[in-house]
Amino acid sequence: MPAEERRSTILIVDDEPAVVESVGTLLELETPHLVLAESSSRRALQVAKTNPLDLVISDFLMPELDGIGLLLEIRALYPESALILLTGYADKTNAIRAINEVGIFHYLEKPWENDDLLTVVRTGLDKRLQLHRMHERARELEARLRAVEAMNRELEQRLRDLPSSAT
Repeated sequence: MPAEERRSTILIVDDEPAVVESVGTLLELETPHLVLAESSSRRALQVAKTNPLDLVISDFLMPELDGIGLLLEIRALYPESALILLTGYADKTNAIRAINEVGIFHYLEKPWENDDLLTVVRTGLDKRLQLHRMHERARELEARLRAVEAMNRELEQRLRDLPSSAT
């Protein structure tokens, strides 16, 4: 099934159950996507290993593994996933670190506006789909290039095998 036709899978991770419930309910009511939720970063990592993820919303400060560490591990599993860091602290240093080290898509502060969160999720999923399409196109072009290179080598070999004309 093409990526456009399937529901995206979103994982929410926050050690505060109220945040997980609030974001999860919002996304379940306002989007067609499958929403998974965990209040433990370690359990979230296990979920990530068994469920391909399109978008992850993670809290920054969590007891077992912070949001940057979790998102780094998820990025390694799913390089095309859109990653969003959610935090209650207006900490520009960690936002910059998350952008530079993990390549997060967006950084949101608590409390968030529901419309803003929905916009970020929709935009993140759109960008993830665009990235997926670009990678597919790049693979197609690489395959075509290899085929052309093989034909070129074959033609060069045929030219070398032609009897040379004596003058």
